[in-house]
Amino acid sequence: MMAVAAAQKNREMFAIKKSYSIENGYPSRRRSLVDDARFETLVTKQTKQSVLEEARNKANDASLEECILQAKGEHVPNCEQNVEFKDEQANLELPMENEYVQESEPESQSETEQTQEMQGEGGYVPMNDYGLTEDEILLANAASESAEAEAAMQSAALVVRLKEGISSLGRILKAIETFHGSVQHVESRQSRVEGVDHDVLIKLDMTRGNLLQLIRSLRQSGSFSSMNLLAENNISVKAPWFPKHASELDNCNHLMTKYEPDLDMNHPGFADKVYRQRRKEIAEIAFAYKYGDPIPYISYTDVEVKTWRSVFKTVQDLAPKHACAEYRAAFQKLQDEQIFVDHRLPQLQEMSDFLRKNTGFSLRPAAGLLTARDFLASLAFRIFQSTQYVRHVNSPYHTPEPDSIHELLGHMPLLADPSFAQFSQEIGLASLGASDEEIEKLSTVYWFTVEFGLCKEHGQIKAYGAGLLSSYGELLHAISDKCEHRAFEPASTAVQPYQDQEYQPIYYVAESFEDAKDKFRRWVSTMSRPFEVRFNPHTERVEVLDSVDKLETLVHQMNTEILHLTNAIQKLRRPF
Repeated sequence: MMAVAAAQKNREMFAIKKSYSIENGYPSRRRSLVDDARFETLVTKQTKQSVLEEARNKANDASLEECILQAKGEHVPNCEQNVEFKDEQANLELPMENEYVQESEPESQSETEQTQEMQGEGGYVPMNDYGLTEDEILLANAASESAEAEAAMQSAALVVRLKEGISSLGRILKAIETFHGSVQHVESRQSRVEGVDHDVLIKLDMTRGNLLQLIRSLRQSGSFSSMNLLAENNISVKAPWFPKHASELDNCNHLMTKYEPDLDMNHPGFADKVYRQRRKEIAEIAFAYKYGDPIPYISYTDVEVKTWRSVFKTVQDLAPKHACAEYRAAFQKLQDEQIFVDHRLPQLQEMSDFLRKNTGFSLRPAAGLLTARDFLASLAFRIFQSTQYVRHVNSPYHTPEPDSIHELLGHMPLLADPSFAQFSQEIGLASLGASDEEIEKLSTVYWFTVEFGLCKEHGQIKAYGAGLLSSYGELLHAISDKCEHRAFEPASTAVQPYQDQEYQPIYYVAESFEDAKDKFRRWVSTMSRPFEVRFNPHTERVEVLDSVDKLETLVHQMNTEILHLTNAIQKLRRPF
């Protein structure tokens, strides 16, 4: 529980409260997933820079130990007195810029911070600052919460560049022993950096307080060109925390945006006090929802049902000619089961039950727009976050933000198709642990596929994007000769500028959902995320494939599945 709480707090440090509100500078009339992702990237960078600068300024005024509370209990050894190195002059240098051991160019003098040996009492004081990395700042902040937090065990990896040969490794291991650490793994290689003999990777377990002092001790030795901390257990912001189970989506509510009609004069419901109060009531119901709760029942008004009926009948008329076959089949199935009828809005619970028995997807109520990262993350668990409010009756064919009609008529039919459901989940899985820049690209791919995608069907262009299927004006535009159609290629789609104030000038056409999934998988493999993830349908957990044991277990499970499939094929081939 402490690890979860610490991870959440670390994330909140760089999170944006009410991310996309007008008070935060977000232009309220630009309400798309891609703009949300770009705005989040900008504000997150600014917030992160502010936090890092503040922590580095503290390091100028006090030693690293004074940045954290001293733990009550066993005395932590003084690093100058108990850890002996043979250096006459101690140098303090910045850690490697890259988080992982890899080829790099020789470090220039400007990339290092040296210290001057002070006269009299005290140790070595840096000329500028301690060159703290993000990981070290987050580690120090985590340790500062309480004595228990400082004494908590931390798994970490240290990358140390040795200037004097592999013999220096013994002194590092001795220092780890002095600070009561446990070494889990050691590996080395000859360094490609000029003036450095070896690069050494050491994985260890140690209390947070001792780990911070170990880092300072190693930095004070002239035997090492540089030292870099690769913290684990969700300390690093370079590999952002992400939910491992659907229940952890509850912890992301602080990133949920409640878009209120009274914030924007151009919103159709701005002058309608009854509508604004209705939106507020439905939003509060969604905010109170927790994992495992039944989805709240919404008793829709006659006006809301009228709005639904208008849009439903329009889609019902256009879908047979312009929607893809998968959409048409699911739409008909929803009608057969009396979920899609014109005299009432479907409830999210009945729609969720329908999706679960068809593709394993389920729904979760949302009060409004989520950040791009959190919305995409939910797809990894085959969960779609859906609003329950209805657009204003004065604008039945257009809404400035997603509403339940858009979700129900646009997204739900295709989420009942196994191939499309798999494609949606793969976008979600690719987003877990991705960088802010990659979230922007994934959001753009989502925009041009799930929202505004086209596909080929018997030589004709059909729509499968939810934004098209719930907006007949843009649907007719997308299949006309007034826009450009391009073949879907994730690499180019991900950087394509888009329009959110008017119809798109460019739409991407997939050969099929299977072809789109294949291209998407190959593109995702080029992303910078240093690990792979998979969704375990039995435990409903996302597993990080970062160890040989996990991979061996997965291979065993796959072999069992292959055996069952092989037996099934053999039985089908037997003569009668």
